[in-house]
Amino acid sequence: MKPVSTPFNQGFHRFAVFTACATFILIIAGALVTSNDAGLSVPDWPTSYGHVLRLPPWIGGIRYEHSHRMIAGFTIFLTASIALWTFLADRRRWMKALALGALGTIVVQAVLGGMTVLNFLPPAISSAHAAVGQTFFCIAVAIAIFTGKQWVEEPPQTVADEHHPSLLTLSLLSILILYVQLILGALFRHHGMAWWPHVLNALLVALLLTWTGIRALVSFSRVDAIRRPAVLLLFLLMIQLCLGFAAFLTRVIWGADAPQPETAMVFSTVAHVAVGALLLATTAVLTLRVWRHVPATLKDESLAIEGKRVTA
Repeated sequence: MKPVSTPFNQGFHRFAVFTACATFILIIAGALVTSNDAGLSVPDWPTSYGHVLRLPPWIGGIRYEHSHRMIAGFTIFLTASIALWTFLADRRRWMKALALGALGTIVVQAVLGGMTVLNFLPPAISSAHAAVGQTFFCIAVAIAIFTGKQWVEEPPQTVADEHHPSLLTLSLLSILILYVQLILGALFRHHGMAWWPHVLNALLVALLLTWTGIRALVSFSRVDAIRRPAVLLLFLLMIQLCLGFAAFLTRVIWGADAPQPETAMVFSTVAHVAVGALLLATTAVLTLRVWRHVPATLKDESLAIEGKRVTA
């Protein structure tokens, strides 16, 4: 059966890219709330000081918390529009399911955000809020890729992966260990865990992502769709490690006894969260590109051919 195709829609793709960018800004806004200890600056939810539309006094941590809520509401509107547009313009059933999944994910994200406020910032719920937010960002980036002209109209350049473990396996493991790192970091930021598990796991993250990026560059240097996210992955990894060290110095070493968050601590922590989100999304993009350009069947056929040659 021929797979269902859909025509490329430039307006739809640009809207999807805009939604992904808005989601990234939402992550930064959330990091500003946490880094400035402003999570309870607005003590009620879903209203703000008892009002839905009226702005609260724009002072102290309120400007961070309420800005975060406003950006979140706008992103929910964008996601609902994406879901509606997908059902009207996209013929691919799996894209419709993905769009509904995106809408459900951001609704869960909003509810978790409300629960953090109503339950006075419990570490478990706050960390889940952070993890679901990063998940939604990856989904938004995936939708932007799936609506792009390259994915919709251009046939993939398929190549064989004769290495073990495969690049797809390494990419999936990279996403998994990044999620572990994300949860450990969120637990530390929300005072639910000490700093050392996050630092120790960072070593594993560095090793696995370096392995994945170098494997992609060495084995698939001629496939632009794989080489480009691999280069970006390694670049972001180096920046993230430097930001992680800076955040450790400003938060654990120098700012442990600070009466309130200092500028250096806020900047390094927010930048660390933002680049971490980009690193996770880039790894997800690499995984999707590998899944498309290095199909498992092609790998199996290549290995079978090599086996016959050896036997002969």
